[in-house]
Amino acid sequence: MTSKERFNLTVNHRQPDRMVVDFGSTSVTGIHVLSVENLRKYYGLDYKPVRVTDPYQMLGEVDQELIDIIGIDVIAARGPKNSFGFFNHEPLKEYMTNWGQKVLVPEGFRTSKDEKGDELIYPQGDTAARPSGRMPGKGYFFDAIIRQEPIEEDKLDPQDNLEEYGLVSDSDLEYWEITTRRARDTGKAVVAGLGGTALGDIAHIPGIKLKNPKGIRDITEWYMSIIARPDYIRAIFDRQSEIALENFSRLHGVIDDNVDAVYICGTDFGTQDSTFCSPEQFDDLWLPYYQRINNWVHANTNWKTFKHSCGAVESFMPRFIAAGFDIINPVQVSARGMDPVLLKKKYGKDIVFWGGGIDTQNILPYSTPGKVREEVLRLCDIFSRNGGFVFSTVHNIQANVPVENIVAMVDAIKEFNGNG
Repeated sequence: MTSKERFNLTVNHRQPDRMVVDFGSTSVTGIHVLSVENLRKYYGLDYKPVRVTDPYQMLGEVDQELIDIIGIDVIAARGPKNSFGFFNHEPLKEYMTNWGQKVLVPEGFRTSKDEKGDELIYPQGDTAARPSGRMPGKGYFFDAIIRQEPIEEDKLDPQDNLEEYGLVSDSDLEYWEITTRRARDTGKAVVAGLGGTALGDIAHIPGIKLKNPKGIRDITEWYMSIIARPDYIRAIFDRQSEIALENFSRLHGVIDDNVDAVYICGTDFGTQDSTFCSPEQFDDLWLPYYQRINNWVHANTNWKTFKHSCGAVESFMPRFIAAGFDIINPVQVSARGMDPVLLKKKYGKDIVFWGGGIDTQNILPYSTPGKVREEVLRLCDIFSRNGGFVFSTVHNIQANVPVENIVAMVDAIKEFNGNG
């Protein structure tokens, strides 16, 4: 059975020959560049600087050598640009991180240091603009720099929060046609983040790809606006989803079935023990637009739709399903109410769990290899029954996770799949 065949069975809630595995196909199922390098060393692979695939989170490329070693079934068809708005592909250059690792980054990755020794990165690689990201001197990834101008209530215009959303260009259509065809030729399942559907994702609200973002760009102000300015939020989502579906129509014309799943939105609705908004607010502000997007995808394509939300979102699972999402990630099993047995029993026939294979906040970084193995086997046994489960960690594997624990996880996956 090929990876694509295995994936197709899984996402249609049928039992494959073995569990589908993903590391690196999305910005929420990745591995930090330092952990990628440590894995390469552990497996005795030739040294080469790891390529940064996501400069914002400093995620590293899980290349063909690691794909083969780990047994990965899903790969990314990556967009032309990254979160900071510069071209995310070759030519590449070397960059020395503040933790002493040499990595490969795109030409547009341009930084400077401030008086505290923090690394600053620039939108669209333009060092004449105000920096839009900051990596603390002892940090391992960038945080958004809030550059919101003072708000004048009577001058707020939803169009200001739509500046980064426009129609896809002919050159981008050509790019997507080529990159998705190459991805399809690998025989793996293919995931793509086509962009434009991040409704209220706080990773996007600050506008880190924009040189002079306008509108509501402060994360705290955005959350308050959900209550104080719902009409403003609704107007943004309405127009944003219209633009997105026009782009999806054009993209589908060149991509067709070269993509198996599309990353729709990474808006988090959960904290560690509760939700960010009430169910009624979700129904009012998000549900109609999620349904609009998902209904179009299901009516016009064979793509599966991927929703990311961290936190305690068990109570929102029926709403994610009603919104038309096929896939939920990261399945934060450590959050309140996110009991894997309960989730699988109540929702396993209606939504695919993509993630939940091992807790990345406590067990993977701080436990023992034996405990990691035990937990991986336990969670795989629960989630993988009757299909509907793609193994990945609960969000990205961070820097400085003991490599022995990562290897214990990989070995447990192989053991569960019968090829350990």
